[in-house]
Amino acid sequence: MITKEHILSAQESWGNGIVALGKEKVDASDFLNEHYLDGALVKPTIASENVFRLNSENLRSYFVGGCCEEDAGFALKPWSSVRFENAGFILGETQASAMGHYFFTHNGEETKVEYSFGYTLVEGVLKINLHHSSLPYSA
Repeated sequence: MITKEHILSAQESWGNGIVALGKEKVDASDFLNEHYLDGALVKPTIASENVFRLNSENLRSYFVGGCCEEDAGFALKPWSSVRFENAGFILGETQASAMGHYFFTHNGEETKVEYSFGYTLVEGVLKINLHHSSLPYSA
């Protein structure tokens, strides 16, 4: 059974990985392999032309630049920290979901983002199989 603690640990690892990408302390492919299920469905926060990333090449491009012209490399900001405020969880044997806000800190300022992550358990490791994030609505 996937627990809330499993998800919190996966979120901490993901956030630390984003920071490490920006500091060029981890390879983007290694980050993706550790945190994402191959074939994960991803809707990144800042994307307007290629709004859905359905393969590892397009997902890698979002985080560090590459094949998609609009991508400047979200993870290369560099962010100094990422923290989660979870609104809720759905827990199951091999599948789980979490939804809430995550906050990316750069130069002491936080950027608030709304997120939904789906997780699947693969050989004892939680991997993201669905990632949707967007900036909060402003009128």
